[in-house]
Amino acid sequence: GTIDGYIDHRFSFENFIVGAGNEFPYAAAKAVAERPGEAYNPLYIYGSVGLGKTHLLQAIANAIVRTKPLRVAYRTGEAFTNELIEAIQTRTPEQFRERYRSVDVLIVDDIQFIAGKERTQEEFFHTFNTLHTQRRQIVLASDRSPSALEHLTDRLRSRFGSGLVADIQPPDFETRMAILKSKTKLAGVEFPEDVLELIASRITSNVRELEGALTRLSAHAVLTREPITVALAKRVIRDLLREPQQVLTIEEIQREVASFFGIPEKEMLSKKRSKNIAFPRQLAMYLAKRLTRYSLPEIGRRFGGRDHTTVLHAVRKIEKAREEDPALDATIERLIAKLEKRS
Repeated sequence: GTIDGYIDHRFSFENFIVGAGNEFPYAAAKAVAERPGEAYNPLYIYGSVGLGKTHLLQAIANAIVRTKPLRVAYRTGEAFTNELIEAIQTRTPEQFRERYRSVDVLIVDDIQFIAGKERTQEEFFHTFNTLHTQRRQIVLASDRSPSALEHLTDRLRSRFGSGLVADIQPPDFETRMAILKSKTKLAGVEFPEDVLELIASRITSNVRELEGALTRLSAHAVLTREPITVALAKRVIRDLLREPQQVLTIEEIQREVASFFGIPEKEMLSKKRSKNIAFPRQLAMYLAKRLTRYSLPEIGRRFGGRDHTTVLHAVRKIEKAREEDPALDATIERLIAKLEKRS
């Protein structure tokens, strides 16, 4: 196949570290690469910066170009907008349209950039429709879900959400360790286990920061010939290492919520589904996500070994309930204030 746009050929599915927080978008991306236009169309991946969205998008492009005789266009939302502006200025809109509407696969990273830009949205809407009608594959990535994108037309929002929407969560401790070990192996630099554990326990939300910490530490060690130790790490990457400030624990949240609703604390871990047990449990999961730094998989494990999707469902359910019930919203605010006093 052929690629229109710059992609890094090092990004592949083989070197993407899979964990509980990203296994769903990873599986969806692989399915799209194997059966473009058939599996999930469009595929919309969202999550915070530095979690691997771009890696997955470029892995899709690399896999398709390597295995199929298809034309792939890869752009950022900003590049798409800039090209449209240039086409308008040079009076070549038809060439612009032909370029994008004749591809087999269109991949756009940071699609949130087109929000608020009416002409770009109009053009993208028609490009989307043309490709989708012809069963050509569309893959989009953003920092938030389609429903949370502001200044986007309703018709685009509904199209973005019409296929498969998959979110990437921050990696849990085990995944962070796996990422660090993979990167050190690739770089050919040996890091002691305790140094990797320090980095993995303190840099929790961003894969890019994990990589940055490794790069800076290994460069320092090579240039100064100092051995890589915990003391060196604390000195060289101290601006990246967040002090462990998590005073509030999930167990404290469970205790407080159980006491508030008058149920035994052990019910937070039980399999019971009756409303008087399930709702307090879901609320405790929601509060754990909001008030601690634990990832969804880690929270799920603390609630009787539940799956991260169960936690995500609980979070969304409580958010919706708060919007619809002012009295419940006020009650939850009081609970939050009480818990925050502890941390």
